[in-house]
Amino acid sequence: MSMINRPVMEVDTPALLVDRQRLEANIRRYAELAIAAGVRLRPHIKTHKMQEVAEMQLRAGAVGITTAKLSEAEVFVEAGVKDIFIAYPVIGEEKARRAARLAQRCRLSVGVESEYGIRQLSMAAAEAGVELWVRVEIDSGLGRTGVSQERAEALCRLVLDAPGLRLDGLFTFRGASFPEAPSKNPEVLGRLEGELMVALAERLRGVGIPIQEVSVGSTPTTPAAARVPGVTEVRPGTYVFFDRMTTEVGTSKLDEIALSIIATVVSRPAEDVAIIDAGSKTFCGDIVPASAGLEGYGVTVDGEKGVVIRMNEEHGTVRLAPGFSPAIGDRLILYPNHVCTTVNLSDEVLVTENDVVRETWNIVARGKRQ
Repeated sequence: MSMINRPVMEVDTPALLVDRQRLEANIRRYAELAIAAGVRLRPHIKTHKMQEVAEMQLRAGAVGITTAKLSEAEVFVEAGVKDIFIAYPVIGEEKARRAARLAQRCRLSVGVESEYGIRQLSMAAAEAGVELWVRVEIDSGLGRTGVSQERAEALCRLVLDAPGLRLDGLFTFRGASFPEAPSKNPEVLGRLEGELMVALAERLRGVGIPIQEVSVGSTPTTPAAARVPGVTEVRPGTYVFFDRMTTEVGTSKLDEIALSIIATVVSRPAEDVAIIDAGSKTFCGDIVPASAGLEGYGVTVDGEKGVVIRMNEEHGTVRLAPGFSPAIGDRLILYPNHVCTTVNLSDEVLVTENDVVRETWNIVARGKRQ
């Protein structure tokens, strides 16, 4: 049954809802931020994975998109996007060949952080007769992928010497929470992230390495990092929707969160407990709430009436505030902790305006792991 033009509280559940007005405002906010700072905006589509949202970002001024995986890039090339950066090490001979084929259809930049990856990409690019743009990933504190600042020069020189590859610059992802972070303030962290990468780029230029792009920024750190002179590009992702995590660090407010989960109360086992038909297969499960300074896995949109304190695959246990007593069959609308993984669990979103469903958008790049 079509949900189009039906009131939100009548939709079948569980479902993801996207408030179009909030989405448009969020996209406009970061586009204007990038313009004011004089940097290029290359949003990360890992958050939304939807063609319609990418088109909105590009219309607002984004120069292209960022993806986490090669398979995501392939989906968006099919959708007509012409400038893509894969901000992830492309490792494996088949993946390298796929990247080279993709470079025949768009301007493709890829991340590298090892001699192994550079060698494979070079061979594939030479075989395909294409030029692959390459960005060297720097570990700026997160301890995930990327090389140390001390190893950056050697890796850049390997790229410069590799047939079929062209050094584009440097990139990093630091986020707002990492080991030994000097502050929890995104403004401070963003400024330090930008300054670190700009200083490294200047050192490399000083020894003859042509660094063009200095690409940084998560949703929380982008506003400050973008204002650092020498930063050329920012790659926020979560900003299109925001979530409880971005709200917790002060980057967004509850009434700016554009994506929510609507669920139905299916049981009332106690006065202060409701069971909903949305569990770990609907909400995200990659973030331990306490590590993000949060209570529970989701909260009702008012921020206090109900908290999802426990999840099974198909069940969510909601602790109810005193005086709040939804009946079996009532709908609850909740904000997830981490919207990126929430989106990846669903096939579609219902786009709403003034609490009425107006469109259905497919999550075309969900589940793309390669």
